[in-house]
Amino acid sequence: MAGKDNPVELQSQPSYRNLQRHEAAEHPRSWSVELLRKLRTMEINQYGKFADIMEAMGKFGPFQRRLVALAFIPHLLAVVFMYADLFVASEQKAYCNTSWILAVGPNLSVAEQLNLTLPRHSNGSFMTCRMFLPVTWDLDSIIKFGLNYTQSCSRRWIYPESKTRSVINEFDLVCGEDFSPEAVQSMFLTGLLTGALIFGFISDKVGRYPSMLLSNVGIIIFGFGTAFVNSFHQYLFFRFGVSQSLVGHTISSMALTVEWLVGEHRAHSIILSQSFYSLGLMFLSGLAYSLPHWRLLFLLVTAPVLFLISFIWIFPESPRWLLVKGKVEEAKQVLCHAADINKTTIPLSLLDKLQVPGKKVTNASILDFYSNRQLRKVTLVMGCVWFTIGHSYSTLTLKMKDVGVSPQMSEIIPGIMGMPARLCCIFLFEQFGRKWCMAGALFQGSFMNLLIPFIPSELKTTMLLLILVGQLSLAALMSMFFAYSAELLPTILRTTGLGLLILAWASGNMVSLALITWSPPNISNYIGYVSTILSLSLFYMLPETKNQPHTDILEQFSSYRRGFSKDMSKEDLLAETKLYGELNEEVAKITLFNAMMEPEPDLFSPPLTTKEESSSSQEA
Repeated sequence: MAGKDNPVELQSQPSYRNLQRHEAAEHPRSWSVELLRKLRTMEINQYGKFADIMEAMGKFGPFQRRLVALAFIPHLLAVVFMYADLFVASEQKAYCNTSWILAVGPNLSVAEQLNLTLPRHSNGSFMTCRMFLPVTWDLDSIIKFGLNYTQSCSRRWIYPESKTRSVINEFDLVCGEDFSPEAVQSMFLTGLLTGALIFGFISDKVGRYPSMLLSNVGIIIFGFGTAFVNSFHQYLFFRFGVSQSLVGHTISSMALTVEWLVGEHRAHSIILSQSFYSLGLMFLSGLAYSLPHWRLLFLLVTAPVLFLISFIWIFPESPRWLLVKGKVEEAKQVLCHAADINKTTIPLSLLDKLQVPGKKVTNASILDFYSNRQLRKVTLVMGCVWFTIGHSYSTLTLKMKDVGVSPQMSEIIPGIMGMPARLCCIFLFEQFGRKWCMAGALFQGSFMNLLIPFIPSELKTTMLLLILVGQLSLAALMSMFFAYSAELLPTILRTTGLGLLILAWASGNMVSLALITWSPPNISNYIGYVSTILSLSLFYMLPETKNQPHTDILEQFSSYRRGFSKDMSKEDLLAETKLYGELNEEVAKITLFNAMMEPEPDLFSPPLTTKEESSSSQEA
């Protein structure tokens, strides 16, 4: 009867299903996505617990500053090891040792000795790999009649124009004696390849601290060992070993500092550490030109590592790594230790909330980069970009020989100029975020690489300018992408992922070296252009990491990095957390999962009504 008395009241009460249908029509997002947004909110709330602890400990106090300094100062020495071959194995002009003539003319000067015993090229210069056949004449006869028959060098070589002792003149690596700069560079890059994989695995399995300790021990062993080698093959072996240790320290220290820092300090620390490479190049150039012997260079550079390794005992383990490994109590201890150094106090209420991400300890391996769809996609895209960076930068560096720049200056000039370019990245990151800054730098650097083949060889100044602009852009991109990669990868596989990305970068270098050495001119430039197009076309698949929390385990990475709602800000998500935060987390997840399994309302089907709604409608 009430329905007859007040039909308007009944008609103004739409059913729940009709209301749901109406809201779905106004908001075309699927209900499953909306529910996943709620689930993501709960996960961010869980991430926030650790962020609150880091806030209470101090964002960038004395502890963090000391950590960054001790972790990244060795990068200054790493540059010396990386580019030492440019100075200790540089090409030198050698001449056959013709000291046999001193038996009949002991007072001859070096110039007179060479003039009497070495044949000349058509341009008047002495041949470097040929000598006149020794004779038993006296000096006057040799001067009067001269020598005619030549042979290859039989008594090693002399280096009258050399002012320092190098690997070349000590092991006589001239005239085809098993030496090429490409072989030395390839051996070093091979060490980077294997070291990235080995130490990436070790750091994720046993911790950042043990990996840093092991890599520093390796630097000491192989660094000092290089100074005592007796052959060129031994030199290559120790260079291979030291490159493994260097990349191990790089990825372990990078992961450790990123996991101890929050917010923009993560990217700033990595970009500043990359700036140490510029200082290292200046230090190397001054040291190499001032020391009389190449062995002294390796002794002096390795010695400070002994001093630095004594400080490694004060390095704490990463609390994030401890948590993903289930070592909650140890994580609390290192956090409290850091708070003591910062002279702050972490509330016990926050420490009590600290727990293993995902409620249980999870294991991960390198196979997860294939089995986890989201991780596989992101890693392939980043690997493509890293390959492009390595290939393009190496191509530009090797092209500097075409404009008459020496191998030493081809590294020193862009290295020094790269410091302001890297420091500018800090401002760009803060203003524009990570993603599109990197895309712009990649486009600019690779575009310079594309233009170079079309520049006439006579315009060397123009070509040099294009090369430098491209190198500066790619150097800045390298620093930005290091920071981005370390931020994006989950804690449980962070160093393994960094190792795979360095593998891609080193592969790009090796491909560029091989193409420039054995392929027709400019092929390397075009290959770099193709890889750039591919990288830029895939860039949209990478998420933005600015002001985003870390992910620790694969489950968090898979859900958080999908970006369920692009137009939803972090504040909106945190606001929804308050609405749903009263629910028990496990119950909420089960409820959301069950709701997702229900069919979504069809906007084009007639509304469903219940039996009561149907009878009420008839009465109306």
